[in-house]
Amino acid sequence: MKYTRLPNTDIRVSKICLGTMTWGRQNSEDEGHEQMDYALEQGVNFFDTAELYPIPAKKELYAVTEEIIGNWFKKTGNRDKIVLASKIAGTGDYTKFIRTTGFSKESLITAVEGSLKRLQTDYIDLYQLHWPERNTNFFGQRGFNPDAPDFWEDNIHQVLETLRDLVQEGKIRQVGLSNENPWGVMRFLEEAKVHQGLPRMLTIQNPYNLLNRLFEVGLSEISIREKIGLIPYSPIGFGVLSGKYLGGKKPRKGRVTLFPNYNRYSNEKSVEATQRYFDLATEHGLSLTQMSLAFVNTRAFVTSNIIGATTMEQLKENIDSINVDLSTEVLEGIEAIHNEIPNPAP
Repeated sequence: MKYTRLPNTDIRVSKICLGTMTWGRQNSEDEGHEQMDYALEQGVNFFDTAELYPIPAKKELYAVTEEIIGNWFKKTGNRDKIVLASKIAGTGDYTKFIRTTGFSKESLITAVEGSLKRLQTDYIDLYQLHWPERNTNFFGQRGFNPDAPDFWEDNIHQVLETLRDLVQEGKIRQVGLSNENPWGVMRFLEEAKVHQGLPRMLTIQNPYNLLNRLFEVGLSEISIREKIGLIPYSPIGFGVLSGKYLGGKKPRKGRVTLFPNYNRYSNEKSVEATQRYFDLATEHGLSLTQMSLAFVNTRAFVTSNIIGATTMEQLKENIDSINVDLSTEVLEGIEAIHNEIPNPAP
């Protein structure tokens, strides 16, 4: 395994991060425990979860994933071996069964304390804001619509004050963002810079893969210059960049098969690009999964790559991607395809 550090800290994390969002829905608790056992054996010391998980979110399954992780900590005594990340749910119709009060002081305190209890731990190493509260361009929306309803009032100072208090109480160690845009990232960073004592956002968890490299437009420069690391999710695009859906295939337990509305990476241009990436990988003796993950692993702005799996076979291949080096020819081939079909899955 290769290791790095959360930016501006001495917290050492594996370059591969274990994602957990399928546990409790596509995966049983025993399977989740097996994945954690194996990942730790392979040197993965960074786990990411959220109160919203498992996904797709469902009221009856609220925060089951955190409970699975907490039970593993209790059973194994491995809490001190893991850098643990979790998140407070954002706002919107799909999270209103959790709360409707956004990132208010009360919401943040309630969310953190609930996660601590479920995770059976005294602290969370990295606590993230899962979604912006304001109107901005989310999944599949390329541009910002200023006319969309937006009842948000700038509360970023208050959010950082509450997070500061939680850090001082020892309940969380560091803070990060998720699904953010350049304006939001800089707004949080500037607030912490101007007001001494407020915590600084260290990471941003956004989608990043061969079909969606939008992070490179604006956010990558912020990441490098401001030292706020990307923790990319969906590095193989709901499994699409494994190639298993090519040719119209619908694997029985595949995520896109089970949840057809998860079609972000399945439009016509994405399918065309995926086929071309598959052909490139095959030409160079690689699986598409290996090439897709290795590409993400080596980006200068990536702190740790969040991999997820529903089978042990997938998990092993995903973790092993850390040992895959891409040749100049492969990297040039990737850029050629990207230049012809750029970001087909925003």
